Amino acid sequence: MAAVLGDRNHPLKHVQRANIIMLSAERLPVQKVARRAGVSRPAVWRWQVRYAEQGVDGLLRDKTRKPDRAPLPRATVAKALTCSEPPGAVTHWTGRAVATAVGISLRAVQRIWEANRLQPHRIRTFKRSNDPAFAATIEDIVGLYMDPPCHAVVLSIDETSQIQALDRTQPGLPLKPGKCGTMTHDYKRNGTTTLFAALNTLDGTVVGRCLPKHTHKEFIKFLNAVECAVPAGKVIHAIVDNYATHKHPKVLEWLADHPRWVFHFTPTSASWINAVEGFFSIITRRRIRRGVFKSVADLQEAIARYIREHNKASKPFVWTKPADTILAKIARLPAPSE
Repeated sequence: MAAVLGDRNHPLKHVQRANIIMLSAERLPVQKVARRAGVSRPAVWRWQVRYAEQGVDGLLRDKTRKPDRAPLPRATVAKALTCSEPPGAVTHWTGRAVATAVGISLRAVQRIWEANRLQPHRIRTFKRSNDPAFAATIEDIVGLYMDPPCHAVVLSIDETSQIQALDRTQPGLPLKPGKCGTMTHDYKRNGTTTLFAALNTLDGTVVGRCLPKHTHKEFIKFLNAVECAVPAGKVIHAIVDNYATHKHPKVLEWLADHPRWVFHFTPTSASWINAVEGFFSIITRRRIRRGVFKSVADLQEAIARYIREHNKASKPFVWTKPADTILAKIARLPAPSE
């Protein structure tokens, strides 16, 4: 027994069983043996009996168990694979519906689904662009991300509007062990703001401005702020979406007066290729959604402070999907309906 305890190559379960027997040899009560060995009292009784019947070999060998139930027939498993449409007017299968239809338990259905990686309760949405220049535009923008031109800056520009300054009606409770933080469901609306942002893909920094509206006037004002932030002599390749504000005649006049700017418009229904959308998602989750703001000025200060902190620890934006991979994946989607 001492050899088992002293051998570091033995599994932990063997050492634990030997420790139970050594403690039992000291004629300690079962409850004290269980406490010192870190097991339950039934476990102490089980290994005491096993040692009395089979000696040390009984501690080192696990008994095999026969399965409680025979495995389900293949035909039954095939019925539980719910790739077909459900009967009646329902939209999707549920575990209980399959269990009732096949005649097995809910847990059996769940095990079959887990083994075959089926999740009938989930659905993913998609939207395919009908832009005739989709392929060429994707290659252009991905090329800017993965192989930016020399002596140039690649900026991803967009705005997110109607950011609400919400104040909760009561203070929430903080996070506690075993309990999540709380926040009241009702709130007070204290106004809205629009965040314009330009993500520099080369170093990950963001130029951001909060403005009251998102018309072409505010957009031009933001472009002037970006113009001042980018060093002179650098060509600016700006990736923007097809929002009407970005193509307003006044904006086009501004571009004509600033020849170092080049706009690259994303395809329709393809905002996912605009890198700044990822920044909008992060700031929404980490700073805005759970925030409590007494006024619009309070909200704008919180956004500005987050952008400053982000720029202190910014990292270059890295795009990993080549254009060929994206286009091949898009080609596998159903053809867009007319």
